[in-house]
Amino acid sequence: MREVVGVSPVVKFGIAGGVSEKTLQEIERRSIDFIASDAGSIDPGPYYLGSGKPFYPRTNMKKETEDLLTIAVRKNIPFLISSAGFSGARPHVAWMVDIVKEIATERGLKFRMATINAEQEKDFIKKKLRQGTIHPLSVEKELTENNIEESDSIVAMMGVEPFIRALDEGASVVMAGRALDAAPFAAIPIREGFDPGLAIHLGKILECGTLCATNPESDVGMVAYLRNDHFLLEGLEDHIVCTPTSVALHSLYERRDPYKIACPGGYLDLSATKFEATSGRSVRVSGSRFVKDDTYTVKLEGSGLVGYRTICIAGVRCPRIIANIDGIVEGVTAAVKKKFPGDDYRVLFRIYGKNGVMGDLEPKKTIESHELGIIIDAVAKTQDLANSVCSIARGTMTHYHFEGILSSAANLAFPFSPFLHELGPVYRFSVHHRMEIEDPCELFPIKIETVGG
Repeated sequence: MREVVGVSPVVKFGIAGGVSEKTLQEIERRSIDFIASDAGSIDPGPYYLGSGKPFYPRTNMKKETEDLLTIAVRKNIPFLISSAGFSGARPHVAWMVDIVKEIATERGLKFRMATINAEQEKDFIKKKLRQGTIHPLSVEKELTENNIEESDSIVAMMGVEPFIRALDEGASVVMAGRALDAAPFAAIPIREGFDPGLAIHLGKILECGTLCATNPESDVGMVAYLRNDHFLLEGLEDHIVCTPTSVALHSLYERRDPYKIACPGGYLDLSATKFEATSGRSVRVSGSRFVKDDTYTVKLEGSGLVGYRTICIAGVRCPRIIANIDGIVEGVTAAVKKKFPGDDYRVLFRIYGKNGVMGDLEPKKTIESHELGIIIDAVAKTQDLANSVCSIARGTMTHYHFEGILSSAANLAFPFSPFLHELGPVYRFSVHHRMEIEDPCELFPIKIETVGG
């Protein structure tokens, strides 16, 4: 039976700080056509894209890369990473390449590596905007040149095509910038002529490793066998159990439409997909289709600096304060505004135990907790102003006088000294749109080099 066998070694590349010994043994033992992993997303917010800093510690990333790269090079297995460094901008990819080269030197490895850039120049994005080829994804506003100019970094999300081109040019290791999560998993199957719908759906599930199982573990791998009309999923270790329900649920999570998943150049149609148990721990998936769009589009993600943050963490257990918390917050906010007129800052009070998670959207209006956690969150144009705003808010709230108060001492309990914590630069998403392009590889230059030796 004709098939391609692919491995996803961890839940998210960098999360586990190393691959389990049993998974590494299984990769060594089996006949495998590729090892792939998705290293990032925009889930942790705009900071990492805007700042150029990685999400996971270098120690974690180096250990996992070393575990897998060593086996991949020795067994001549293609090793593909998407959204390198997490956000997949130029500095993130460079950070990953530095790690790879360091490992190659230390372990005496030699291989051909492709680096694929996904970061875009502002002038180019402005040109495309003027041509009318950039559109909102759904609820976003129309993109403006100001949005582009205020962005510190803008990346485009590549599909499978740049990976395929890199492999065609002789690369065995691919470190790619921002990409569709499924792309590194689907590239080799599509290159080998397998059905794109099945290949991309396989990637959509594998990109989160064992999260499609009933008992996920971050450092344990998944293996997929792609055949002409289906693919088979199972854990690389025998105790990992996949069921039709667990795999179907992972196919549906984070989706506005359970049957339609947008991709560069088209969408994945799951309306006829079947999930069937083939054993007590593996699942057969069939019926998934890829539908091409008339115009090839890619997603754009941009992040820009908006200010600097200082927070104060506190708690309160006094029932009188808890009963009056809304009035206290209003009074403290008014006092801060009086002290700092203007719009160079904002101050928020996150009240955990009341509505700290959902804010004004919280449907449960009655506080039932005996204690509250409070985060005073100040964001301003300068770090000094953020410190000042947070300091005034903290001091005012600590000694705020309200009707029914019994004590003239502190209202708040502070778990940390110092009270104020500078969190530094704050970013926001400035671009979240889609752009029409003619060539799926035109935005993603590929650099091929021999590493090691």
